[in-house]
Amino acid sequence: MASDFFELQDDARRNTKRLVVLFILAVVGMTATLYVAAAILLGYGQDPVSGATVWNVRWVDPLLMLQIAGATALVVGGASLYRISSLAGGGRAVAESLGGTLIHANSTDPLERRILNVVEEMAIASGNPTPPVYMLQGEPGINAFAAGFTPSDAVVGVTRGCVEQLSRDELQGVIGHEFSHILNGDMRLNIRLMGVLFGILVVGLIGNILLRSSIYGSAFQSRSSRDNSTQVLLVIGGIMMLVGFIGTLVGNLIKASVSRQREFLADASAVQFTRNPSGIADALKKIGGFEAGSKMMNPRAPESSHMFFGRAVSSGLNSLFATHPPLEERIARLDSSWQADGQAQRATPVSASAPATGLAMGFSPEPADHAVAQIGSVTQDHLQHANELIASLPRSVIDAAHEPYGARAVIYALLVNAEPAARARQLELLPSSAEPDVWKLMRGLLPEVSRLEAGVRLPLIDLALPALRELSSDQYRRFTHVVVELVKADDRISIFEWALQRILLTHLRPHFEGVTRHPRRIRSFKRLAEPCEWVFSALVAASSNAGAAAERAFSEAGESLQLSGLQLLSREAIDLPGLDAALEALSGLTPALKRRFLSTCADLITADHEVTLEEAELFRAIADTLGCPVPPLLPGQTLGAT
Repeated sequence: MASDFFELQDDARRNTKRLVVLFILAVVGMTATLYVAAAILLGYGQDPVSGATVWNVRWVDPLLMLQIAGATALVVGGASLYRISSLAGGGRAVAESLGGTLIHANSTDPLERRILNVVEEMAIASGNPTPPVYMLQGEPGINAFAAGFTPSDAVVGVTRGCVEQLSRDELQGVIGHEFSHILNGDMRLNIRLMGVLFGILVVGLIGNILLRSSIYGSAFQSRSSRDNSTQVLLVIGGIMMLVGFIGTLVGNLIKASVSRQREFLADASAVQFTRNPSGIADALKKIGGFEAGSKMMNPRAPESSHMFFGRAVSSGLNSLFATHPPLEERIARLDSSWQADGQAQRATPVSASAPATGLAMGFSPEPADHAVAQIGSVTQDHLQHANELIASLPRSVIDAAHEPYGARAVIYALLVNAEPAARARQLELLPSSAEPDVWKLMRGLLPEVSRLEAGVRLPLIDLALPALRELSSDQYRRFTHVVVELVKADDRISIFEWALQRILLTHLRPHFEGVTRHPRRIRSFKRLAEPCEWVFSALVAASSNAGAAAERAFSEAGESLQLSGLQLLSREAIDLPGLDAALEALSGLTPALKRRFLSTCADLITADHEVTLEEAELFRAIADTLGCPVPPLLPGQTLGAT
């Protein structure tokens, strides 16, 4: 349903605000505890005349309160900011910190190839860019995670045990669960949780250092030389360790409260995506019957335990601090006939060449004739379509798209114009602009790429993205330069050329130029008349509507957003840099307003009761820029509501 994706995006943002509030409360509580301890310590002393111990505690000391509060905020806040900045690389930084190694897109290892194929199918079916896949080689447990700030910098990580022990259907259920986290906005919240917990943990770490230092120092002092300073240091260290321990417990409670319900949601989404509840249910049963379970060995696992598929670390107070619901409860929600006693499946290694059992047909897909209703959702039909689409591509083209040199050659071939004069100019440009090996590959691929159906062009770009992310910085700059030159060479920028550039820019820029931060939230269309005017005019220009019908459709689009006075731009007045600028301005819309805007775009496109491929590509590129992945249109589907 349309509301699922956009409302879940809003919910993730509300959880982020809730996290900030809870973090502030935790810091306030830690500050108060440290202040009370400091006041007691400073109030303890000896009477200079009698030598007796006296207590003169000042419970209200503004200066001391300010000093304690400043020091706590500096330590906790600084540590949190440091940890978050260390994760600025997005999902890749998280995966590498957990010991993950990148599975190259052109891998021929049977196990690696199987997980890559499952991820590619899910990506194409959801309209999402294909994320890089990392393998945690030293982890025998069955587990997986998705990490990143946005879908553009997301990665999927899987343990060696996950790939070795699960069947293809079970893997598909696990990957569907992780794609739910990508689509629902959970990843950004998860990374912020890691930063917050690290900041709270640092207080305890400092206390531990002080405690060890005082013990170590006192061991080298004679009994007569020992003074109160060592004892005071010992007490301060103990107090900070206690405060840090309490803060960590509170942090784990925050982590558990944020994560548990979203795990249920991701399980349900995996069933919705695959229409095969037994896939993810059987994966959970195997975890229950597997000796290693879902346990992670990496020492950094505790701070990221909330983002794993299964419970990565055990806790002495599982029911209170567990980041995941009980395994039995998750299975029971997916398989109502399951009984916990004696029904855990024994995990056995799966042959990499074992055939897939196919997609279960136990559920009939809900009608989905509205493209906006499909955003953030996948159906069995979409997965089947993705599988068939990949199978329809020539082997040579797929192999090329999985390799950095070949991926560039595929993109260049997609941009070569069918019109002879423009084609000649582009082919004259390439030998001097592209790398010699890429130019050679491109010439060999061009005949096959030219024969491809137009509907596979954008999915083929998605398949090439992981390999393109493996380019060096210099190769990336040269690649983007050649793309721009090829587009300019034919003296006309088509909608497809713009869509290709836009998708590449959206999903490669975060990797090579840093993670793109979200702009300030825009909660009204009032100041967005000009950007809406540009986008609506481009949609009209791409449609078969003309004259009064075009003006009427354009006017109705403006009225639906309560914007008056919009002027329909002529085809000649529309340039793609202007369209880029308009979409950048619209990218700050709240999820609810994005839904309204995209629904209006879909209605405008279908006003003439016809959806061309050019219109569908334009719609997908617009939605993709706004962070709303649109699954591919299935045969017989339309963008508009029926």
